[in-house]
Amino acid sequence: YRQRSMRFVPGGVEIVIEQPRERIVCPNCQSTRIILKGKTTRRFLAPPMGRKRVTIVFDVPRIECRRCWALQQVAVPFARPRRRHIRALERYALDLLRSMTCEDVAKHLGVSWGRIREIESEHLRRKYERPRLRDVTHIAVDEIAVRKGHQYMTVVLDLDSGRVIFVGDGRGGDALTPFWRRLRRSGAKILAVAADMSPAYAAAIEAALPEAIFVFDRFHLIKLFNEKLTALRRRLYRAMSDQGERSALKGARWILLKRRENLNPDSSEPQRLTKALESNADLAAAYFLKEELSEIWEQDEYDEAEAVLRDWIEFAESLDIKEMRDFANTLRRHAIGILAYYDCQITTGPLEGINNKIKTMKRQAYGFRDMEYFKLRILALHQARYALVG
Repeated sequence: YRQRSMRFVPGGVEIVIEQPRERIVCPNCQSTRIILKGKTTRRFLAPPMGRKRVTIVFDVPRIECRRCWALQQVAVPFARPRRRHIRALERYALDLLRSMTCEDVAKHLGVSWGRIREIESEHLRRKYERPRLRDVTHIAVDEIAVRKGHQYMTVVLDLDSGRVIFVGDGRGGDALTPFWRRLRRSGAKILAVAADMSPAYAAAIEAALPEAIFVFDRFHLIKLFNEKLTALRRRLYRAMSDQGERSALKGARWILLKRRENLNPDSSEPQRLTKALESNADLAAAYFLKEELSEIWEQDEYDEAEAVLRDWIEFAESLDIKEMRDFANTLRRHAIGILAYYDCQITTGPLEGINNKIKTMKRQAYGFRDMEYFKLRILALHQARYALVG
């Protein structure tokens, strides 16, 4: 191309370019044996010069090829089909999106918010919509709430690379069906999966990946126990009539959930914990079980962990505490998946970190109405440039 003229217009500059006759070729067969059949004037937005808006004006030739007899306009490689801006503007806008919102970029470039969102969405779609699965061997599966009213998404993370490789609608086995299809086509061999104890997820994973090691996530188990411990504290508090005992339990929820070594002596947390445990024997026994629960995953061998788990269950079942007995039954039913940690030491911890990033991204954007765009942003989370801006 060559510049034919440049003229100043209100608010910007128009650069008129042309394509020399000898460089015009057929888009189909690249032949130079063509006949000109008119032209169509197109205007393309380009990156600004300082604060001036720049427009490129190009008379796109319409040709008839003497070799393949195609009758059409010549290709315009510096712009995507059916777009009114050049590729350089897209690259410039994407660079700005590293540290600016869509609205700020749109104001800076003097275009609509929708055009910047379209540029970003197309880029995310081209680069992240279908992540490579062939080399994936260890994955984590979890759900995240995206809207009020029990609306969820299912997220799958590649534990080796830290990439989100799938985002499905809803939760449970049906949400993973498209992922299983893509996984089979990719030829990937999944060695291990980490997930919570959701029956729907467990059934879907075992059906789709019967040879993979299925590990029940330790952090979900500890979270479940903490919920049981909180429920016990509340039940005991309601049953107490002595004001001294009630005051010992009031406000002690987070102190009971902390590890003993993490208590803050400056806030008298060790003393408050001792007072709470002395107020009720059942609460003291439950707290002892909480401290011992993490020992299941801190043994050197499978057999040692199995013995610790068995002793923990037997002690919990011997107590006359409904919450502890219920949790012991849960551990007994899922013992194989819990001890599978020693076959492949993976957890959903990295995925919990991704979920926190998703929540931060959603909060900074004041929510997402376009769920497809939201999914693309989640798939691009491992790239720092799209982690928290947009």
